[in-house]
Amino acid sequence: MAKFKKIETPIKDLYIIEPTVFEDNRGFFMESWNEKEFNEIGLNIKFVQDNHSRSKKGVLRGLHFQEPYPQGKLVRVIRGAVFDVAVDIREDSPTFKKWFGIVLDEHNRRMLYIPEGFLHGFLTLSEWADVLYKATEYYYKEYDRGIIWYDPDLEIKWPLEEYGIDKPILSEKDSQLPTFEEWLRMKKERKKL
Repeated sequence: MAKFKKIETPIKDLYIIEPTVFEDNRGFFMESWNEKEFNEIGLNIKFVQDNHSRSKKGVLRGLHFQEPYPQGKLVRVIRGAVFDVAVDIREDSPTFKKWFGIVLDEHNRRMLYIPEGFLHGFLTLSEWADVLYKATEYYYKEYDRGIIWYDPDLEIKWPLEEYGIDKPILSEKDSQLPTFEEWLRMKKERKKL
């Protein structure tokens, strides 16, 4: 029996991963990562870094990416709940500029595999949430990039009202990110230099 189920999303190469969970009156046990098992479901990934973030309700982190040195991520929630979002920014992709969002929480134990070439962000839906993610590339502060969370071209439907969130809580950096159009323009200008 496979330990992981790979579920396709409407976006190319972006997958929901459902682990096999063994649960009884003592609690539960599950594997959250197994290189051999992931290879068997067609995901040949090498991770180099693990990250853990804790956020209170209403915190919105994102939309982040790294350029160059893009990061693939395997995201899961071990406490609370988040609305996790991935946006395809691979210009040669048939799903370029398309987004996908999913609730990841401590009860459904689902994970989202986000390949390199995507924006990533999440909105905390519970009082607190602990998010763990594995990354395929190291973090480089100087290459940390992002797109503003309410970008008019991407039209992400963040579930603010449904969870009683009037206004998301942002870092200063995330509140000053460019729009997608501005980023594309800056990218073209850099190529000309």
